[in-house]
Parts: sequence; C-alpha cells; structure tokens
Amino acid sequence: MTRLPLVLIPGMMCDARLYRPQIAAFSGSRALHLAPICNEDNVEALAAAILSGAPQRFALAGLSMGGIVAMEVVRQAPERVERLALLDTNPRAELDTVKEKRAPQMAAVRAGLLSDVMRLEVIPNFAHDRSTAADLESLALDMAESLGPEVFLRQSKALIDRPSQTETLRAYKGKALVLTGESDRLCPLDRHTQMAELLQNSVLEIIEQAGHLTTLEQPAATNAALGRWLED
Repeated sequence: MTRLPLVLIPGMMCDARLYRPQIAAFSGSRALHLAPICNEDNVEALAAAILSGAPQRFALAGLSMGGIVAMEVVRQAPERVERLALLDTNPRAELDTVKEKRAPQMAAVRAGLLSDVMRLEVIPNFAHDRSTAADLESLALDMAESLGPEVFLRQSKALIDRPSQTETLRAYKGKALVLTGESDRLCPLDRHTQMAELLQNSVLEIIEQAGHLTTLEQPAATNAALGRWLED
C-alpha cells in the first residue's frame, strides 16, 4: 500500500535537523519531503514555493514558523493537504508588541550579531528545562549560524507581515493534529486550544516536559502523536 507522503516545514532558523527524530521514525514507511523556508520574505511566496515542489496530495506538518507557513499552504491549496499537523505555532497575525521586539533584533543581525541574538534572546525560550538542554541549545545555535543572517532577516519580515489564518483553519476539513509542549513560552497554550476549536476534525496533544521544540526535546511522545495522526 502506498502511504501518504509527509511534507515537513521547519521553524524559524531551523533546518532538517529539527526533525531528525521524525525522519528516523517515519522515513522507512513513507516518502518524506523537507520544505525549507529560507528564500522569500513573505508567507504567501514561501507557501507557493512549497506547493510547487510538493506531491499532488500529502500530509503536512510544520513547527513554529513552519506551522504558520503550513496554514498558508492550506489557504492556497486545501484540496492538496489531506492531513495537517500544527506544532508549537500560532494562527494569529503578529502582535504589535512582538513587532516592536523584532526591529532591534533585525538591526543587531544586520550589524553582524546573529549569534548573540540567537544565544541571548531567542534560544533561551526554547527548552522546558534549560539546566538539561545544553545539547538542544547548541544544535539550535548551529542551525541558525548555518542558515545565516540574511535568512533571519527574510524570515523576520515574513513573520511581521503574516496574516491571521483563523478562517483558513475554520474551513479546513482534513484530519488535524494540534500539538504543543506544556511549557512553550513562544506559542502559548491558548493559541493551540484556539486552533483545535477552529479545526473541524482535530486532536489536541500537550507534550509533558517540553517547551517550544517538541520534536527534539520529547521525540518519543511527539512521534507517537504524529504516528496516530498519520494512521491510515
């Protein structure tokens, strides 16, 4: 039996390594496609690029900014997305208070301080328990440095200008998973309960002892939830 391909969209300043445990778990049973979000500065163009290279019908999972772009993929082509998984993400437009914080970060990155911005301002929000998260934080910094400052600037602009996707979710009829770490400080629980309520056919999974990067911090629990969502 041919299984539905799975398209994975990484989060801001993350690459395929964000999904390393999921690639190991699922690549033996279905085709996996990693969809980078590095080359455009708006979510509409990022989603269009993903659709241009994706299978005709597929399951779609995105974490954080990857989830934001995944919702735009659904808005543009809901008939192609048979299943949708939204991990540690946010369906709302950018708040003004968050926009105000991005401007000095972008200025610092333009001045050559990407590593400092990531290490001091962004990465400390990732883990459930920083005292045991040295490897996770090191990987997050390495992914960001590998992608570089121009990607940070493009992705920041895309997030600032993004639209609300509440109506997109309200209209989507496919099987959906909404998943979050119990202590996600960047995308709080209320965003996930809202998404689960908007989606017509959804399950909400809250992963214990996980923060924003559930795929890496609690891979077994995250893979179990994804496996249930992918069951044919």
